[in-house]
Amino acid sequence: MQDLNVLVVDDDREIVNVIEIYLKNEGLNVLKAYDGIQAIQQLRENEIHLILMDIMMPKLDGIQTTLKIREQNQIPIILVSAKGEDTDKIIGLNLGADDYIVKPFNPLELVARVKSQLRRYVTFSGSFGERDDVLQCDGLVINNTTKEVLVDGEPVRLTPIEYKILHLLMQNQGRVFSIDEIYEKVWNEPSFNAENTVAVHIRRIREKIEFDPKKPKYLKVVWGLGYKIEKL
Repeated sequence: MQDLNVLVVDDDREIVNVIEIYLKNEGLNVLKAYDGIQAIQQLRENEIHLILMDIMMPKLDGIQTTLKIREQNQIPIILVSAKGEDTDKIIGLNLGADDYIVKPFNPLELVARVKSQLRRYVTFSGSFGERDDVLQCDGLVINNTTKEVLVDGEPVRLTPIEYKILHLLMQNQGRVFSIDEIYEKVWNEPSFNAENTVAVHIRRIREKIEFDPKKPKYLKVVWGLGYKIEKL
């Protein structure tokens, strides 16, 4: 994972320095910011491949920073916070974060999550060659070479995680995937209390691809079993 830049954002400089040591040991380049304003400035001036960001910060906190970044950029964002309640995780994921880790964290776990998100992002960005294929379900089209998603001819912007979920379901139209199956195939790690995480991403996908998310045409729930792309 050489030549990949990770932006570490935290007002605690000691934490930033510790994270930098672990990420550099993995061959990653580390840029630093100590509040949300600095983070946005770094993003404007440098090519960033992933942001690791604390929530509680001065000037502009992690939640507001995520919102501003998501207005124009879909790079992976991992939120870091001392708050471990499910509601905080859901809020962060709803706002566009790709993952969430709670302080105090195991540095090795943090590194593993960073590498996992980077692998997905690099693949999503087309840095690794993939099979040329176009999947279609009525007006929903996904091009796995260009990583483009179209709905009735209009482009739809998905985050890397959202794209992976949609691609998995589009590849297997009509098949029902359980929450655990989706999590393990997309996140590439064992599923543990993944219901909220997967549900939030499914809802965000629906909001982007469905004319009426409350009456979805494509992405259907099969109660008690999981989710599927309806075979039309």
